[in-house]
Amino acid sequence: MNNRLATRVNTLTPSTTLAITAKAKEMRDAGIDVIGLGAGEPDYNTPENILEAAITSMHEGKTKYTPSGGLVELKDAIIEKLKRDQQLTYTRDEILVGVGAKHVLYTLFQVLLNDGDEVIIPSPYWVSYPEQVKLAGGVPVHIEGTTENDFKVTAKQIAEAVTARTKAIILNSPGNPTGMIYTKSELEEILEVCQKKDILIVSDEIYEKLIYHGKEHISPAQLSDDGKARTLIINGVSKSHSMTGWRIGYVAGDRTIVKAMTNLASHSTSNPTTTAQYAAIEAYNGPQTAVETMRQDFESRLDRVYPQIAAIPGFHVLKPDGAFYLLPDVTEALAKTGFDTVDAFATALLTEANVAVIPGSGFGSPNTIRLSYATSIELIEEAIRRIHQFVKENWKE
Repeated sequence: MNNRLATRVNTLTPSTTLAITAKAKEMRDAGIDVIGLGAGEPDYNTPENILEAAITSMHEGKTKYTPSGGLVELKDAIIEKLKRDQQLTYTRDEILVGVGAKHVLYTLFQVLLNDGDEVIIPSPYWVSYPEQVKLAGGVPVHIEGTTENDFKVTAKQIAEAVTARTKAIILNSPGNPTGMIYTKSELEEILEVCQKKDILIVSDEIYEKLIYHGKEHISPAQLSDDGKARTLIINGVSKSHSMTGWRIGYVAGDRTIVKAMTNLASHSTSNPTTTAQYAAIEAYNGPQTAVETMRQDFESRLDRVYPQIAAIPGFHVLKPDGAFYLLPDVTEALAKTGFDTVDAFATALLTEANVAVIPGSGFGSPNTIRLSYATSIELIEEAIRRIHQFVKENWKE
């Protein structure tokens, strides 16, 4: 009975957010006023023109199987988006549409990695990167993006981490959970290392549209012909168009890799949900006004709540350039309030102050907590007030 599970699933690290999420739901069900700052999705509904496009497609009978790698019309819309936004030219056989960017990443690692192959993952990192690498038989190699370098890693760090087994590095810009953006010069230095060591760049650009204060998003694929050849762009409509539940993501890159991913998808998902694909076509081909409206609102929220977070005793927080997260370092707050770990701190914050936050331990950043401002400004400010009061009441000189 104990041997029924495959060994691969025993390597997975349980999500550090599950216990807090479950406890928060239990408290809400009991009528307790819990404010959640854990949201990894915009609090906007999907724009109306996209909803209408999905409904129209269903009424037109567009509810059948599609090609495994996605509708030709959607591939063409993605190709136009990449040309419009990043001046990059791709062909249909260099695009795969998948069931969300997460599943596209999963499929990519499945076709790239053999047992023991290494993937460099800068920390703090999105929780699924190392787990997906392990599920493909690979080995996650973590290098730390320090607060002194705005949570970003350097080309020197990458060069020192590369071994004969290194297959790729993951770059996430703007990043989850940090919100930080790699500059063009930083990416050029990283690309130089990747060229010398001949490793691939997996560039997760899902937060590309959520950038603030005049900063610019640059993809490694934009830097040179070699940069484009060794970069696999991962993106989708989830964050940019508030379509998290529609589950449409894509990869743009080397056609040999994309073909292998398409073959694997044909035996796993068959195809991304047809209705969602027609919605995504409208997302990319239709008006982009809603995207910019949402971006401006998130920028406004960030400017308003950042100083309030920074004012909490023992919280040291960098102001991010994108996404919708803040990642304060709470080392001093832990020491002064008597908590041994951020997990214990987050649990107490939930049970005593009725605020749910995500411990940074799940992101490879054990002295931080992640706060999302993808909720109403009124709720965010009330949550910050509660956190501030909680820290003050537990502060020990």
